[in-house]
Amino acid sequence: MLLATLQDRFLENPQHHKNLEWTAIKARLAAQPEKLWSLFQMENTGGQPDVVGFDQDKNAYLFFDCAQESPDGRRSLCYDQAALDSRKKNKPTGSALGMATEMGIEVLTEAQYYDLQQLGVFDTATSSWLQTPSDVRERGGAIFGDRRYDRVFIYHNGAESYYGARGFRGLLRV
Repeated sequence: MLLATLQDRFLENPQHHKNLEWTAIKARLAAQPEKLWSLFQMENTGGQPDVVGFDQDKNAYLFFDCAQESPDGRRSLCYDQAALDSRKKNKPTGSALGMATEMGIEVLTEAQYYDLQQLGVFDTATSSWLQTPSDVRERGGAIFGDRRYDRVFIYHNGAESYYGARGFRGLLRV
């Protein structure tokens, strides 16, 4: 079922993956069945993963969450475990980095988020936590992105904050 969903999405969105063939991706998935579990987690939490490219250096196909809005099953999370631990009350159920690790995926970087936004219009009503540079995180902050006014914005917030409209988008290398 998941493979059929991924294939349908691949065929419906050729703008996401120019010059890539589904048969090669399917063969790669068959050779790495543990990646299917992570893709299932991405799908099950509302991410709508799709192939967005091939990383020559790492010899891997790249799957990004391509849902129009930040995946609804991954919202209301603070940034990381340190941020979660720092909250004294009204703690969220978890953290973006912690959930990504549990799912076997990575949180998108700022550059990857810009790449995603070149493929379509994403996060017009939500926002997504992004991998945060250590110098920002050491000062208590974390970064997130969204799209407003036909522009992509990258902002900062306290890493311990969480909002019903902020989640995170993931990357899986296959």
